Amino acid sequence: MASGDGLYARMFQRHSHPFSAWSRLLSAPLLLVPLWTRRWWLYLPIGAWFAVNPVMTPQAHDMSSFATQAMLGEESWSHDPTSEPTVLALTSVASASLVGAMVAAYQHKKGGAIAGTAVFMALTLWEWKLFAARLARETRRPG
Repeated sequence: MASGDGLYARMFQRHSHPFSAWSRLLSAPLLLVPLWTRRWWLYLPIGAWFAVNPVMTPQAHDMSSFATQAMLGEESWSHDPTSEPTVLALTSVASASLVGAMVAAYQHKKGGAIAGTAVFMALTLWEWKLFAARLARETRRPG
């Protein structure tokens, strides 16, 4: 559950808006564009997008969205990452697949870039499922 009024909690409350969460996930392939094109300056607008994305939307008010539940569950998890070893493992593999996709993009290996990005996004969605389940468990707890 979102934890109070701190800057970190406010960022997650805004990032839990479905548009913010989904657009950030679907923007992951943008990380490969500068590597593929060798236009390094493209990391400036891409970096700006990733920096602004979590706070550009209003706070989510409807908790029924899967993305909202996942982002709020992630916020809870981030306070104690070792509490969910499966998420840690998924994060490691997802990160490695994204790095592999980036290397493939730099080498102009389209199949590797696509496959690595697809694995990253699929594992991220699996993490989202675990985060949403965590939030559901926490909101069912009494008191």
